[in-house]
Amino acid sequence: MTAVLFVPLILPFLAPTLGRRTLDRLSPTTALWVLAASALALAGACVAALGALVLTGLLKLPAFAALGQLIHPLRTPSDYVVVPAATAATGVLVLSVLTLVRSAFRQTRAFRTARTQADRRPAAGDLCVVDSPHPDAYALPGRPHRIVVTTAMLRSLGAAEREALFAHERAHNRAGHHYFLAVAELTAHCHPALRRVRETIRLAAERDADEAAATAVGDRRLIATAIARAALAGHASPTTRPDFAPAATTGPVSQRVAALLGPAGKRPRATRTTAFLLVVCTLLSVAAGTAGVVDFHHEVEVAQGEVTP
Repeated sequence: MTAVLFVPLILPFLAPTLGRRTLDRLSPTTALWVLAASALALAGACVAALGALVLTGLLKLPAFAALGQLIHPLRTPSDYVVVPAATAATGVLVLSVLTLVRSAFRQTRAFRTARTQADRRPAAGDLCVVDSPHPDAYALPGRPHRIVVTTAMLRSLGAAEREALFAHERAHNRAGHHYFLAVAELTAHCHPALRRVRETIRLAAERDADEAAATAVGDRRLIATAIARAALAGHASPTTRPDFAPAATTGPVSQRVAALLGPAGKRPRATRTTAFLLVVCTLLSVAAGTAGVVDFHHEVEVAQGEVTP
């Protein structure tokens, strides 16, 4: 039982490499869905495996065995394996919960601040201009959606570049990219390898918005120029926006600009191979986690005398 529970803890380490290659080989929209779904499934399997390991260790203790109404000893591998594994799993889960709660408070506070600031300003449609010396622009989720841009950012761009930047941010809101970024932030606290996947998901969201804006404006070079100038203007500026509020200056801008200036829609051959490997890795992790949890439940029922071994 214990051995299979380690599979969901090991397989996510393959996800960062597979995720980056998936983004390189699929369209940004498809890659974004595949990456977010895979990260969520890998995180869920990891948490389930850690939970089963923690409960296994707890039920080895007489007090918890009595609380769980065990009339037989719980059948597990050697205590030299179970006890350290359960202890480590407990520490990891506690740390994950603490960092997740801290991040949730920080993100909620940043969102409320940004939303209050935007609601106090007169809006021209979905556009809200904030008086600030720091160049910044981002898509703010909520009802209604807003495109927040500072006066310093407006001064940094020409008229055509401003419209290109607005098209990029509107693409974020239309596609609901804040949901994907929230998933990326959540999963990053479940396994250390998924922190690197979070960055790939953020890049996929920006690439998706880049392509949507290029289609809407009809000028890929203009979108690339606007993104480059906006990133150059705001690279050293502090920001208080929440991490799930996407911004055109996010991610490796040089890579995004190169993709916009390159041939549109060109993808390497065998485009589905890496994505297939990522999906297989995810399915194996979920299957192993499910099998481990089901087996753990069966062993508890045996220890309770409800079923025969």
